[in-house]
Amino acid sequence: MSMIGAFPAGLIGIAQAAQRTLPPVDLWNPPNCGAIDILIRADGVWLHEGSPIGRKELIRLFSTVLRKDPDGYCLVTPVEKLTIGVEDVPFRAVAVTRRDGDLVFITDVGDETVAGPDHPIRVEVSPDGEPRPYIHVRGGLEARIERSVFYELVEAAQRDETGALGLRSGGVWFELGRDQ
Repeated sequence: MSMIGAFPAGLIGIAQAAQRTLPPVDLWNPPNCGAIDILIRADGVWLHEGSPIGRKELIRLFSTVLRKDPDGYCLVTPVEKLTIGVEDVPFRAVAVTRRDGDLVFITDVGDETVAGPDHPIRVEVSPDGEPRPYIHVRGGLEARIERSVFYELVEAAQRDETGALGLRSGGVWFELGRDQ
């Protein structure tokens, strides 16, 4: 039986608040003011000068002004742009549910994303053969789908006519993997 179900109430509130507060970072073209010592580790931990940023509200604020440019990730305001480091991708998809037949993901910073043509799911395979699933969240920014969430997807998946395992969302078939 699939675990894809309703979101916990706390995640819904975070996602609703996040959707209301996204500034138009794609419209801003400030000068690059250099780098700031912020790193988003592959496990989703945000560091400033090597120490974890403990305030979730501050991480959420930074995430709303995060942008991916051709030269890398940066935090932008209307008047400045600061380059930051990202080990993999900036977000993690920590929950998934079905809404009207579509897959809806919640990220660790509260973004809600419906998988579909504008928000594709992709699965890479690491050198050790492990799947590395991602979903496009917004503006070229992706979330790594957490292992437990990916297992929920695999549990709910079906095989297509070619034998590929996948799911449909937003009118698109997303392949999760094939038998080796």
